[in-house]
Amino acid sequence: MHGFDWSSIPGALSFLAKGLLVTLEVTLTAIIVGIVWGTILAVVRLGHNKVLAYLATAYVNLFRSVPLVMVILWFYLIVPQLLRSVFGSDIGDIRMTSALVAFALFEAAYYSEIIRAGIQSVAKGQAAAGLALGLTPGQTMRMIVLPQAFRNMLPLLLTQAIILFQDTSLVYVIGLSDFFGTAYKVGDRDGRLVELLLFSGAVYFVICFSASRLVKHLQARFSS
Repeated sequence: MHGFDWSSIPGALSFLAKGLLVTLEVTLTAIIVGIVWGTILAVVRLGHNKVLAYLATAYVNLFRSVPLVMVILWFYLIVPQLLRSVFGSDIGDIRMTSALVAFALFEAAYYSEIIRAGIQSVAKGQAAAGLALGLTPGQTMRMIVLPQAFRNMLPLLLTQAIILFQDTSLVYVIGLSDFFGTAYKVGDRDGRLVELLLFSGAVYFVICFSASRLVKHLQARFSS
């Protein structure tokens, strides 16, 4: 590794750890909110209310048709203006909130498609059996269909979570110090940009590769 100087990395680990926590916070929030909101969107799209189904479909198509970086910029540039008009000038640092909202709403559109396919993968006889037992359509969906659907689509949900983790590096466009952003700033400050970017890339690889192995293990387990 002649020509590389890794000496600045040990001293930067505390900063990188803080950046990684930001990355994980954005990722986990987007996963939780995205799955909950995505489930609602999927159920509405499969429901009998045509107006709500149309609105849910329009939402999904909109976010799936726009680059994520543009959505992040939308929420960072537009939402603060709306908040200032309502709450005045003192709204604090909006970077984290903008990133959380943007990722959660964006990922919900993708999770919605996965969950909708998962619901449709459950045999229709399961829902019919629930209705025959006296359950309401809502109870049938919640107690019979969704548990089976989530089991079928768990590997896909985890794969989307890995993609989401990788995409969080895009928050650099709004100056949020996530793991990648912190590595870039430290490398630029110390004149060791290449080394810090290589190190951050290695960390991303280890995390994503480990998660992908977990996904393959679950796929093999569920297919057996």
